[in-house]
Order: sequence, then C-alpha cells, then structure tokens
Amino acid sequence: MSSKCPHTHLQTDVSSHATTAKFTRVPYSKRIAATTPSGRDTLADQKTPPEEATTFPAPLVLPDDALALDPKEPPQSLRSWTQEKSRNPLTPERKTIYVAEIPSLTKPVIFMADWATPTTITARSETTSSIAPPSVEEIVAYLSAFYHPLPVKLLPQSLSFVPWPPSSTRSSSRLAHVGLCIGTSVTQIPTRPCPDGVFPRQLGLNPILDAAIDALPPDAHSLVLVVEQDLYEDEEDDFCCGRAYGGSRISVVSAARYHPLLDGVDGVDREHMWPASHCGEFVEGVCAGEVTSMPRGKGRGAKKGKGVVRDKGEEGVWETPLGAAVKAARVLSEAKGEEDLHGLWLSRVARTVSHELGHCFTLAHCVYYACVMQSTAGVHEDLRQPPYLCAVCLAKVVRAVGAVAEPGVDEEQIVIQRYRTLQKFCEGWLRVGMFAGFHAWLGKRLEMLEMP
Repeated sequence: MSSKCPHTHLQTDVSSHATTAKFTRVPYSKRIAATTPSGRDTLADQKTPPEEATTFPAPLVLPDDALALDPKEPPQSLRSWTQEKSRNPLTPERKTIYVAEIPSLTKPVIFMADWATPTTITARSETTSSIAPPSVEEIVAYLSAFYHPLPVKLLPQSLSFVPWPPSSTRSSSRLAHVGLCIGTSVTQIPTRPCPDGVFPRQLGLNPILDAAIDALPPDAHSLVLVVEQDLYEDEEDDFCCGRAYGGSRISVVSAARYHPLLDGVDGVDREHMWPASHCGEFVEGVCAGEVTSMPRGKGRGAKKGKGVVRDKGEEGVWETPLGAAVKAARVLSEAKGEEDLHGLWLSRVARTVSHELGHCFTLAHCVYYACVMQSTAGVHEDLRQPPYLCAVCLAKVVRAVGAVAEPGVDEEQIVIQRYRTLQKFCEGWLRVGMFAGFHAWLGKRLEMLEMP
C-alpha cells in the first residue's frame, strides 16, 4: 500500500513556528566556519546553496520541539569541541566501544518481563503482540558501522536483574528495589509505578549509570547499556529514553518507549517519521495546528513556511540526498508483520544509542542542522530526527577517529569508508523506512563525495 501523503514538497529550512519560538538559526557562513578547526571561513557565501539545504536541512523547530522550548541552546563548533577540557580523546589504548548485554532476568524477578510490556488497552488489542525487541548483536552491528572504524565489542561481564537485597527470597511484582548484577557486583536499583500507566513499573536510571561506570573496561573509550524496561531519572520525570555521562564515558538507553505497539497510544504519525518529517505539507499542518506534533502540543496559526523545495522536474529534487531518502521510504508498505515491526523498533533504538554515545565523544546537542545529535522533547520529535551526523558533528567524530586511524588515511577517506559501511548495514533492513531512507541518503552523499 502506498503512502497516503505524496510528500511533494520538502521542508529544508526551519518551520514558520521558529519565529514564534524566537529561534534564530546560525547563518550559513557561521555553519561553514563551525566545521573548521580555526572556527573561521572567509570564503563562505552568505546565501545557502541548494545542495547544502537538501543534504543537511535545518532543524524543523515545530511546536513543542526541544529548540522551540529552549531556543537559546548554545552551538558547539568543531573549534569549541577541540577546546573542551572534559573531552575523552581516542588513544590506541582506549579506543573500543563496549555494548553491555541486555540484562537477563533471574527466576526470583522473572515478573520483570511484564514491566517491559505495554499495559495500555490499545497496545494490548494489537494483533501482533510478540515483536522481538532489538538484540544486542544488532546494536553492536549498527554501532560498528556508525562509529567505523572503531572496534565495537560486547562487554565480557554478564548482566542480570536479581532480588534486592541479593539474599532476599521475596518475589513480588511491586518490589521497591531490584538488584543489577554485572559480573560479581550487584547495585541497588529503585523502582516505582509508571506515572502514566503505560508500563507497570519503571527503573531508576542514575544507579544504572553508576553501575556502568564501575563496569567500564580499562581499554574502553565508552560503554552503552540497553535495558528493556522503562526508566525514570528523578521523581519529576515521567520517563527517560536515554542518558549519558559523557565525561565518565558511559550511557544507558531504554527500548521501552520505542515499542511499535505504543504508536497508536501516542498518536505517532508513522507516515511522517524521518525522512518524511521534512514533508512541507506536514510541517505546515503542524504549525497551523491542523496536525498534532505532541500529545499535548498547542497548535498555533502559521504562515506558509519558508525553505520549502518543490518538485520542479529538471531540478531533480528527488535526486538529492533528502529527496532520495523520502522517495525510498515512501514506496514501502506499512510495517505490519513481526519482522517489519522488529526492524522499526531497532531503527529507533539504534538512533538513540548512537546519539547517547555521541555525548561520550563530548558532542553537545546540535542546533546547526537536523542531526542525530539534536536534543528532543519527546518520542514524537525523536522519530522525526535523522540518523546521520550533520556536517558539524561529523567533523568532530572524524577528527576524533582520525587520531587512531590507519596511517595515510585522511579525513575524507574516513567519511567515505564510514558511509559505505553504514550503507552496507542498511542493505539488510530496506523494508524499514528509516534504514531505507538512510541507505538512499548515504548513496547520494557518496556520489557527491566521489564525484571527480
């Protein structure tokens, strides 16, 4: 079944709501300067060239998006990043990214499996209820491509949830605490009822981060730990999908809120997830209050957005990286089977895992472009953001990786090799909109970079 929305116009600049939110985009000349070690670029034209807009479009800044709520978030240029005192440089001795196995459940806490299952009526009524969550092997494969050529390995220690205290024989689905066992060490993890009732209970995030710090191997650049249960950071938090202690090299991600069966509950518009989030009609509808951006978002009247690229045939809009991505994702049938929904779930977790690990490379939230390193105010916005690093954030990662790259491999070669490796990963998931769009985007980027 083809998409109901043709996505005939592409939104490449900020939405009209950006003005209402008082968000001012960094000018083109300063965006170019932000990719240089000196922080200067005297040759940059003030006018944004079309190829930049359709390769690295602007953040959308829709109502209730993170940049609409905090429009003054400061930018981090390549030069600023190199001067960060807390930065953890890659070295030959510390260059490995570790991924912890998803914690298993010991018999006394087997009831925690229910904590990872949505409890809402809409989710329970779905005919497909046995969707497999992303596996740690799939996450390792994606990160190996995303952070190519760095080694990405499974953490050697086993992980499991156990009773707390460990000697307790009490078994109850309402335990106030459980233990997270990593190797021979057990950490106390608080639990609480889920405030919105989407899951039975949640796990406290901060002690899991503390446990990850203690498990960090001596050769690790960074570590990510993925759990299937819902997380919260503090008592005021409804939930948290991920958090990183960048300076401590560790991050934690929850797969719970990305469960495809929650899309109906949350009102997720699968038709306009990235890359189709850059559909001009969709953006205009959200800004005008005709389309819901967030469950409690407030729609405001809006003029027609600037930066809308229309299909003009000879200009080949659909042959640009963004256009090719939208076209590739548009032709897919809607994900319905267990395999398709598993891939959809994986795409969401993979994007967040790569984002949180980015903070371990001391990448701040991005305000320059639509980028995987953007901040997000909720799951809706999360799903509208791209999986790629923008030009500025890519420059930082390539500079970091270059410190341990093979002799004679320059930064442009690192980018090309990285894109090829990511494209190969995506080839195994072309029935999933984000991966199909990313594959097409990468193909056009490679054409541009390899052009004589």
